[in-house]
Amino acid sequence: MRAAKLNELLKAGDRVAVSNITGREAMSVSINSHKLCGNIVGGWALGKEAQKIEVPGRDPIEVYPTIQELLKTLPDDKQPNKVVVYSPPVAVYGEVKEIVEHGAGSVETIFIITEHVSIEVTAKIAKMCSQADIDVVGCNSLGMINVHDKVRVGAVGADNPFESFVKGSATVISNSGNMVNTMASYLQSAGVGTSYGVSTGKDALILTSLKDLLELAKDDERTKVIVLYIEPGGLYEQEAIEMLLSQDYGKPIIPYITGDILQGSNLALGHAGAVVEGKGTSATAKQQMFDDYFGVEAFDPEKRYKKDEKLIGCLKKGIRVRTLHHLPAAAGLVCDALGIDRDFRPSKPLALNPWFLDYKGAGKKLKSKLVLHKGTIPAPYKSQAKLLMKETLGANPSRRDMRNASHASSNDGKVTRIYGHSVEKEMRAGSFVSSLMLGWTGIKPSEFEAELLEKCFVASLTNGPGTISAQGAKLSTSAGNAPNTAMIASLACIGDVHGGNGRKAVEYLLGIFRDSDVDDPFAKDDKIDLDALVKTEADRFAAERSAAKEAGIDYKRIPCLGHPVFRNDAVNYDPRERIVSECLDENGKYNVFLDFYHRLAHRLKEIGISRNVWAVNLDGAIASVVLGVLWPALKEKRLTVRRVCDVAFMVFAMGRVGGAGAEYLDHQDFGSPMDMRIPVSECVTLTRSAD
Repeated sequence: MRAAKLNELLKAGDRVAVSNITGREAMSVSINSHKLCGNIVGGWALGKEAQKIEVPGRDPIEVYPTIQELLKTLPDDKQPNKVVVYSPPVAVYGEVKEIVEHGAGSVETIFIITEHVSIEVTAKIAKMCSQADIDVVGCNSLGMINVHDKVRVGAVGADNPFESFVKGSATVISNSGNMVNTMASYLQSAGVGTSYGVSTGKDALILTSLKDLLELAKDDERTKVIVLYIEPGGLYEQEAIEMLLSQDYGKPIIPYITGDILQGSNLALGHAGAVVEGKGTSATAKQQMFDDYFGVEAFDPEKRYKKDEKLIGCLKKGIRVRTLHHLPAAAGLVCDALGIDRDFRPSKPLALNPWFLDYKGAGKKLKSKLVLHKGTIPAPYKSQAKLLMKETLGANPSRRDMRNASHASSNDGKVTRIYGHSVEKEMRAGSFVSSLMLGWTGIKPSEFEAELLEKCFVASLTNGPGTISAQGAKLSTSAGNAPNTAMIASLACIGDVHGGNGRKAVEYLLGIFRDSDVDDPFAKDDKIDLDALVKTEADRFAAERSAAKEAGIDYKRIPCLGHPVFRNDAVNYDPRERIVSECLDENGKYNVFLDFYHRLAHRLKEIGISRNVWAVNLDGAIASVVLGVLWPALKEKRLTVRRVCDVAFMVFAMGRVGGAGAEYLDHQDFGSPMDMRIPVSECVTLTRSAD
């Protein structure tokens, strides 16, 4: 190899060029790496020349048509000495050939990110680069990071590499790119940082092998401990151990060798080179090789190690770990036994750290040792979780393709179901309202709740033939349409002004009660200071109304208060809302949302906002009932806020569309065609004739 130490593969001051830089992955990684390290001098992609890739806080990355053009154009102090290859497998050989031909003498190392390059091509690349005195890492490498110099190539560490990689004394060498990050994070809980992280790749032919990298790490003064992630397949570990046995290597190695659980099956790990093809290539064979070299069995976290001369002699060579989560303890044992100073105080204990907990009442039944306590959310996720938790009510559902899927319904050819409940069983239960709410929410209301909701449906059937929705049905019937069209016409005449107040009322009530401790909305609770909520809201509304009137602009009304039909008495009531309240009283129940509405109406009269006590209209009653029924599911995030608002609207709409059917049948039997048309003599023209 050209490099004599690990930092010669990558160090501060290296100048990096990137092939196929306009590809999706290459561009994303290059932008992030240049933003963090400022080490990319340019890239190339045939046909994409003259483009500039913008990078926040850095000069843009220039795109050239070829490596030849890049090298010819860049000044001497910008000539790349490291190249990252992102080209497709069929193009890799051509790219490397161009790099060698035009970059010989300046290019020192090529990192090949591309996966599934054929063995023949990889072998040709190895020979060609060796003759040109160029080191090659890969193929299928994720890249490399030099933590002390704060530089990297490739995607090692993802978007925030210096969260996983803290400056320290361990070099991590891994067949898997992602495991470089994982092992570096695990080591932090032992107070051990990272000096270098190298992803070797695991295609069938690895161009910079474990033996090569161990030789580079041997004389690296920053590296005190070497950590390995090894997969089955290949004889690279056998070659490395032969090298280790031939000399006094002097640095402890902690390997984790995966894949033994798959032995004897027809399954293999995902990388192309992780295929067992003979003696010494299986996971257990590699585990035994390392154990024999170390002279000690794999690390046992339950064992009390006696740090005598024999153990110290073994640990100078290293010790294997059986599972990844044993790595911190094993690293601690090695450091303590050999007198290697920890790099920093351990800051990330390796333990379950649950960010969110929701036992749904089971917490009181579980044994105490099974009940986890809420952990600490680390950055950068803490701020995101805080933003998410501002929404204290309602779920945040995951999205998927729903073209041929449904939670609300199913039919396996034998049984039709609503949210898993057999329609036949629902028919025998005999409650349309209960089954309808099941279909809308996935939740079956109690018998009392179904009775309360049924009154809301009945109240919504009609408010006389003069309402907008009833007029829609009658107009459609008068035009000669079918019943479904007349019912649709009625629905089309329901909107935010007529019918939509129930949705607005739910949104309004959620704004009032979002941070309250309401548990059961149908039971009085002395913990809820309803008068304080009422006073705060009345004062807010009064101030907003006064400011709007002074400015001569409109103000936002309180939804569902002050129905114009019911407003002349000292205390006004919507008789339909009274039926809902009577049902609550008869069942010995209470509704905190409806009570809030009534108290607010009285408070607005007391402070002079209204000359009498406004009525709470039907939409307010529907909103209070629906929110009461669905409140537990909303708090437990089983339903979204949007769905609860929509259900309140749909209760009114469902009742009214039934009433529309009644208007259709009546008008069809007794009405005259076109009788909803207004005579010309009654129409008023508001513009003058253009003639």
